[in-house]
Amino acid sequence: MPTRTVRFFMALCMVFALACGAHAQEAATVARGEYLARASDCIACHTSPGGKPFAGGLAMPTPFGTLYSPNISPDKDTGIGTWSADDFYKMMHTGKSRSGELLYPAMPFAAYTRMTRADVDAIYAYLRTVPAVKQRSRDQDLRFPYNDRKLLLGWRTLYFDEGEYTPNAQKSAEWNRGAYLVEGPGHCSLCHTPINALGGSSKASAYEGGLIPMQDWYAPSLTSNREAGLGEWSLKDISDLLQSGVSARGAVYGPMAEVVHNSLQYLSDADIQAMAVYLKDLPSSHASTSSTSAPSHAQEPEALRLAPLGKKIYADQCAVCHGAHGEGRASDFPPLAGNQSIQMDSPVNPIRMVLNGGYPPGTLRNPRPYGMPPFAQELSDEEVAAVVTYIRTAWKNTGTPVSNRDVNKLRAAPLD
Repeated sequence: MPTRTVRFFMALCMVFALACGAHAQEAATVARGEYLARASDCIACHTSPGGKPFAGGLAMPTPFGTLYSPNISPDKDTGIGTWSADDFYKMMHTGKSRSGELLYPAMPFAAYTRMTRADVDAIYAYLRTVPAVKQRSRDQDLRFPYNDRKLLLGWRTLYFDEGEYTPNAQKSAEWNRGAYLVEGPGHCSLCHTPINALGGSSKASAYEGGLIPMQDWYAPSLTSNREAGLGEWSLKDISDLLQSGVSARGAVYGPMAEVVHNSLQYLSDADIQAMAVYLKDLPSSHASTSSTSAPSHAQEPEALRLAPLGKKIYADQCAVCHGAHGEGRASDFPPLAGNQSIQMDSPVNPIRMVLNGGYPPGTLRNPRPYGMPPFAQELSDEEVAAVVTYIRTAWKNTGTPVSNRDVNKLRAAPLD
């Protein structure tokens, strides 16, 4: 029989092994929570420019006033340091704070409610490990009557459907994983579904694209529509765009560039592929939101008037990168001929790119992206309208002409 010393030593080893196992499990949960926090893009809203991560304070202008993101660092006085896992899950799942206060839907709880309890708990575990920041959250600055949170009861009745994601038994595991990521942590519908005057979205128009309020960028359709959505895109095209920010079909700019930079570039190849599989299968319930399905507008009077000027500006300023016939150059300079984002009903994105220029995000797979210079100071409203009209109507593109007024309205659009 083992001696007392040996028995003691064996017991000590068992305790040590259990402790190591518990520590390893805790570390794995935190790592998973970090991954899911990236998938949910928490840092984008809960970190102000130049501020500490997750300390909040980001000003978010809305048609109803300005909202400020709260501190979600583990500080006990000003953050979530005294919150329990139950408190955190209640907030993510029900859209209510620990005190029961209704949250404004700028917090995408309508998507986060789809997440499992285990995933929400993992994010909570991760946030408990980030540096605590003592920074009191700012009061929301909404106009009357929108500053009355009781009005949110009506919004929730119309637009909030509480409940975790239910897998579709008729679809593959990969499709369901993609659906979970897109519908839940990714909260893609928040931008890619038209937003009405009440700040809500109709399920009937899900993912069919729409103008992002206050930011003046157009989020394109993600449905399987072949003219306006992803129906003609390969899974590789979609995956490349999501993970690296560039693909053979185009590049991301504006708010989507931030999403790729902060979030999507860190997701696994398998998860990106799953999202692509789900997105490519999204049904289109309405007619095309792009004019690519309509007859060519190249012969319209305005297009004919602007064509000579637009063609000259394009040859002088654009052809060296995008090609004489809009063919582009690999993924560094996206093609303009046949480019859906150029031909959408809304000309907002191409106008903004000519005015403001920009870069795709620097990512792990594309660390040194090629950018486009701004032309706002160099070209007049008419010149910008001319070159945008030209690229929307040349090379069999079927976009509509752009007016001087369209351009002028976007000169004051926010750059961030």
